[in-house]
Amino acid sequence: MGLMRGGQALLKVNQKQGFDCPGCGWPDPDGDRAITEFCENGVKAVAHEATTRVITHEFFQRYSIEALGKQSDYWLGQQGRLTRPMIKRKGDTHYHPIAWAKAFETIAGHLNALDDPNQAIFYTSGRTSNEAAFLYQLFTRLYGTNNLPDSSNMCHESSSVALKDVIGIGKATVTLDDFQHADAIFILGQNPGTNHPRMLATLQQAARRGCQIVSINPLPEAGTTRFIHPQEVIHWLGRGTPLATLYLPVKINGDVPLLKGIMKELLIREEHDPGTILDMPFIRHYTEGFDLFATVTRNMSWEKIVEGSGIAREDIQKAADIAVRAKSIICTWAMGMTQHKNAVANMQEIINFLLLRGNIGKQGAGPCPVRGHSNVQGDRTMGITENPTPEFLDRLGKVCYFAPPTKRGHDAVRGIKAMHAGRAKVFIALGGNFLSATPDTAYTAQALSRCRLTVHISTKLNRAHLVTGTEALILPVLGRTDKDLQEGIPQYVTTENTMGVVQTSQGNLEPISRFLKSEINIVANLAKATFAHIEGPWDHINWDRLMHDYDEIRHLISRVVPGHDHYTERVNQPGGFYLPNPIRDARQFPTPSGKARFTVHPMPDIHLAPHQLLMMTIRSHDQYNTTIYGLDDRYRGVKAGRRVVFMNQFDMEERDLTKGDVVDIVSHHKGQTRVASHFIVVPYPIPRTCVATYFPEANVLIPIDSVADKSNTPTSKSIVVTIHPATKTPLPPQ
Repeated sequence: MGLMRGGQALLKVNQKQGFDCPGCGWPDPDGDRAITEFCENGVKAVAHEATTRVITHEFFQRYSIEALGKQSDYWLGQQGRLTRPMIKRKGDTHYHPIAWAKAFETIAGHLNALDDPNQAIFYTSGRTSNEAAFLYQLFTRLYGTNNLPDSSNMCHESSSVALKDVIGIGKATVTLDDFQHADAIFILGQNPGTNHPRMLATLQQAARRGCQIVSINPLPEAGTTRFIHPQEVIHWLGRGTPLATLYLPVKINGDVPLLKGIMKELLIREEHDPGTILDMPFIRHYTEGFDLFATVTRNMSWEKIVEGSGIAREDIQKAADIAVRAKSIICTWAMGMTQHKNAVANMQEIINFLLLRGNIGKQGAGPCPVRGHSNVQGDRTMGITENPTPEFLDRLGKVCYFAPPTKRGHDAVRGIKAMHAGRAKVFIALGGNFLSATPDTAYTAQALSRCRLTVHISTKLNRAHLVTGTEALILPVLGRTDKDLQEGIPQYVTTENTMGVVQTSQGNLEPISRFLKSEINIVANLAKATFAHIEGPWDHINWDRLMHDYDEIRHLISRVVPGHDHYTERVNQPGGFYLPNPIRDARQFPTPSGKARFTVHPMPDIHLAPHQLLMMTIRSHDQYNTTIYGLDDRYRGVKAGRRVVFMNQFDMEERDLTKGDVVDIVSHHKGQTRVASHFIVVPYPIPRTCVATYFPEANVLIPIDSVADKSNTPTSKSIVVTIHPATKTPLPPQ
């Protein structure tokens, strides 16, 4: 970024008068904030966006699309910011510059040429602001479709579905302050040290006051073992604060049996000493379904629990001991829980566990899914969903004077299948790296290439730009760090973090190119071009006023989206405001019965043939989602490469493999195989029959049809594979 530009940016990251970090959705303190209210990965995210490196039209003259496709994801990201609109027309081998007006005209022409609005797909990344997301869904629904997949479809969709079903709300019911009052924190399928490092400071504070932390994860992670706060200089030479009181190295997808084991132990203890273990008054008053749940759980076999989880009964009892001693428990989780076939059951078992001792709707207790995108939760609140509620559509229609479409749209997986089958012909992405973020890379690439038009609204070059429809556009957009001037007037946007706090975000850096437009400006101009010569309900919308004064968008939001009354006034209070949460605020469960539900789920059905293993994909420490900052993973001891497979030493010996061997990984699903070539074997303390690889490199192995029940989330953490000596094909770029 350079010294001056870098300093300008970092002093505004996560500040009340600054911009929201483009990294994770971990919340900021409500009160005073440190001058350095950011983590290492936040600095990387800001530097990646605010770089002074630029990609000019000469770059695209020098490199053909085919040549760019042979480069690594890391190399692509290092080339710098996109600076002007580019187009690839039919038959072109290179991208060429195009004027903004012509770009909007081209997209509008394709959209208006479709036989059915449902032949277009409008994807959204979790970095999009509330205002841009609301305007995007308004344009999409005015156009006539609910095809609004987003990045949540690939990650926390399972959390939203699971929680909504049993407690009535699909979000966390805790605040950051609750972590200061929890007696125990159970961390499941989550690596805070890499994915949301600022959480470590919260865990450190909890551990120092005696909170018991239980880490449940197939891999031991540095971020839950011990922590040295980088801003506490006096402690730099020490060993740091021990965090996890108990580490349970559960098998991949062994969480349901493990949770059943902990709850079975609690039920047994309650039987021996009635009224001392479970919160029966809470269960009777606030829940339903307990009797069936308790009967089924008591009858679970300890042998199946231990075999399914990979955790010894005495260690399960240790977890139960911690749960019994704790008066308040928070359960946090991330994608290690959400990307399995039984993912919804995973989260509902967490709710069962919390309900047993009344650990929901009180201080220091509750469920806390931790979102990996900075505003993926806000996008959903603003209406970015393929399956909107009738209530939302009714309010949107009344405020904006039209009849929104009611037919359910495509989520990410269904959208890919629709493009692959030729039922969807135009794909527009507001942010993100769709190709690298989605499963079954080869299948998804075929799907995108079958479109008439693909459009990516982006800050940086990524792989999704290089697998194109017949025509393709790249539209360069302002980032979180950039000043946003509309007709010379500074604008700000808003975001919602993982705990339901809505806050302002205003960049302070001079844009790297005069050709950049804001997300809102692009969406509004696209709507104007699409509806320019067609009479319809969109005539009521003044797109110019919305793009030139973002307060006008917030005025619409306040009338459509619950909890956003007096939006502009409230969000400009220092630190923003909390959205209403009936469970947190009043211990009221917005379910049909008004009660939280205990649910019953079978054990995951995992069958591995001889020599088969269960694979999960993970991030490296030099990575944020699909963005690669570097080729090292220092927390796991990996340097200068990403094509690695972490294996248990005994599994390696069974296959006559040694450290450094090069192998191919083959996935198996419904009689089909997929191959990822040239991975280096790394011995690691991971449970037997389990392996781990980095995404997006291993996404090619994830079948498009392997999805979670109910949420349709790809099962990126539960892929059956075999490992073989590498074929003699060229090594893919790192």
